[in-house]
Amino acid sequence: MLKICFWLICCAAVCMAVLPSGWSYKKPSSTTTTTSTSPKTTSARGFSTKPSFTTVATTKQMRSAVTTQSSGSGSLLPMVINTWNFRDANALAWRILKQSEGGLRQTRNAVVEGCTKCEQMQCDGTVGYGGSPDELGDTTLDAMVMDGSNMDVGAVAGLIGIKDAIRVARFVLERTSHTMLVGQGATNFAVAMGFRTDSLVTPESRAMWQEWKAENCQPNFWHNVNPDPKLSCGPYVPKATPLTRWKEDRARTEYKMGQQHHDTIGMIAIDVDHHIHTGTSTNGARNKIPGRVGDSPIAGAGSYADNEVGAAVATGDGDIMMRFLPSLLAVEAMRAGKTPEAAVDVAIRRIINYHKDFSGAVIAVNRLGNYAAACYGMPEFPFVVSSPAQAVLVKTVKCLPSETVVNVVGL
Repeated sequence: MLKICFWLICCAAVCMAVLPSGWSYKKPSSTTTTTSTSPKTTSARGFSTKPSFTTVATTKQMRSAVTTQSSGSGSLLPMVINTWNFRDANALAWRILKQSEGGLRQTRNAVVEGCTKCEQMQCDGTVGYGGSPDELGDTTLDAMVMDGSNMDVGAVAGLIGIKDAIRVARFVLERTSHTMLVGQGATNFAVAMGFRTDSLVTPESRAMWQEWKAENCQPNFWHNVNPDPKLSCGPYVPKATPLTRWKEDRARTEYKMGQQHHDTIGMIAIDVDHHIHTGTSTNGARNKIPGRVGDSPIAGAGSYADNEVGAAVATGDGDIMMRFLPSLLAVEAMRAGKTPEAAVDVAIRRIINYHKDFSGAVIAVNRLGNYAAACYGMPEFPFVVSSPAQAVLVKTVKCLPSETVVNVVGL
């Protein structure tokens, strides 16, 4: 036992002699070195604990940035946008849209009831009953609803004796396979669906008509007839002279658009799932020839919607606008990759290329909620937007500068 103890003491002495700096030197453990090296090796492959945490944190930050961008786009939706300074209509539509999270399943209700609000308020005398009497002193209504998910449309035109034009248009959409019903037939349909008949003439609209008659029916929409429509109310017959045409219609040159002559509310509603509805409602052009229908109830003219792309609405000189389908033009421009700003510019410029005294405006919105407006023939154009960023925001866009004189050309 003594020998063993002596041997251990000798070994310890030898070790002390070999490592004079002793325990303060950290190199001794090869195991520690292995452990230390192992994470570095695995780190290069992405398995190290610390690098792994760093990678996860970075991934989360990147996702957060993507989410923020996504919610940046998403923060534009749901949204409601409409022509002109019709704030009450927009406010009601926005309130309806917010009844479900993200506006889901509410876009149709929003545009129908928003436009109905304008019909009830007789917005500027150009929407709803009691405005824009025709040559006989009667008021008729046009309206449309379009579903961007399946391109279904319901519309009425020349609706007589029913105040709820866009609600009737909704019934055409939901209860028939037709796209549009007109005149007395549309009225009969509305009555069958439970709508109440009522006079659309008011003392104000009757006074407008009487004043127009007293001024020899000026302005009007006739030309190339006898007697001279510049001087007389008619009745008219075709003018027995060689056919001529004006580069622009005389009547429309005189019938300037403006705050009291813009004729339409057009509205777009989009939910967070990019489901889109559009709606329009109007009582048409004042002093129109009975039976006239403008652009408002025409798909592609008054409005157009496609969930895959976006939507557009138009307002202005409907007789000209319906020839160019500006709402469809704007949506198709966005489908081709143009921004909403470029799309509305395309639509407006297409019209003024042919009609230099045209007056009107187009609003386009892509499926993400980015929007733009363009106008011509007036100083500026107001519209109203509601989105999560701000409700019932009135915006104004300066119109393209008007061209000079309208030249009269012969054939």
